[in-house]
Amino acid sequence: MMLVKQTTKIIAILVFLMTSVSAFAISGVPDDQHQEGGGDKVDTPEEIKAYISHHLKDSHDFHLYTNHETGTHVGFPLPVIVWTSEGLKTFMSSEFHHDDNGQVIVNKDGVQLTKIHSKIYELAPGADAVVFDDHHHAENAHKVLDFSITKSVFGMLLTGILMLLGFVALAKGYKKGAIPTGFSRVLEPLVIYVRDEIARPNIGEKKYKKFMSFLLTVFFFIWILNLLGLTPLGFNVTGQIAVTTCLAIFTVVIYLFSGTKDFWGHTLWMPGVPYILRPILAVIELIGFVVIKPFSLLVRLFANITAGHFVVMTLIALMITMKEAFGPAVSTGMSLVLSLFIMVIEILVAFLQAFIFTMLSSLFIGMAVEEHDHH
Repeated sequence: MMLVKQTTKIIAILVFLMTSVSAFAISGVPDDQHQEGGGDKVDTPEEIKAYISHHLKDSHDFHLYTNHETGTHVGFPLPVIVWTSEGLKTFMSSEFHHDDNGQVIVNKDGVQLTKIHSKIYELAPGADAVVFDDHHHAENAHKVLDFSITKSVFGMLLTGILMLLGFVALAKGYKKGAIPTGFSRVLEPLVIYVRDEIARPNIGEKKYKKFMSFLLTVFFFIWILNLLGLTPLGFNVTGQIAVTTCLAIFTVVIYLFSGTKDFWGHTLWMPGVPYILRPILAVIELIGFVVIKPFSLLVRLFANITAGHFVVMTLIALMITMKEAFGPAVSTGMSLVLSLFIMVIEILVAFLQAFIFTMLSSLFIGMAVEEHDHH
């Protein structure tokens, strides 16, 4: 537990320092080079919609707040790691000065880089500004391979560290005695719940232990990320389709490669069915296991988390959109009450989505490893 406490303090200090030294992320460029309005207040329905859409996406830095009087953005940057035509280039995202419209150009050893709609582009040789077509697509720039530590990547790394520390402390606690102490008392009931209510019923008493490490990892990974999404840092990791797709692919690989001979026999050559229909049913079964089941996993998690964030930010925006109709006091009060209500529900949803993803994963694995009775 001492290790957990010390590491938690270090992480808190690092976050505080990164926030405090926001000079890295405070833009010193003119207002017309800031993204979408610079230091202007977001006070129209179109601006609010664009603001919410922007903050639901991944980003290369943490944006804490904007000083509308000076037009500066306060936050802290993250490392940008890109592969360009001239090889690997690394720098801090603060060099973009929070611009997301391709107006700020970063020169790295002769390579001109800019950021457009959260994507990093490399300008064509000789170009010193981005040329856009009628649809606001860059004509003289192309995307680079982006390996940056974005906000979502930072959130996953932080979650991984927290999980590692928590489970290491829980394991050490069991070595000292049968009853864990400290924060391990919170983890133990959840571990037992995943084992007794998810793994055992769906996979079976004989084989559930083999998959417990994956089920525990995916449950706590999704749950902690969902909780981090409710913090002011604005994580929306499980609201990124790439993240949920990867999680679903892990589940697919595990249950396909764990499938028993009996499972594949029933899938590819279904007994008790006319021979002429067996190839058709085999194709349908394969599509179900390889496409439909993982698609249902990834879309359910992605859609629910994204919708939750959208609803929360929309309710917060009520204090602006309803200000003229009800006055600042009433609109702010309505926004506060409704936002708090939805945030409480989102805490439940954070756990519920982790439970559903883990439950369905264990169910699919159980279908693959089940031994059928042929009598």
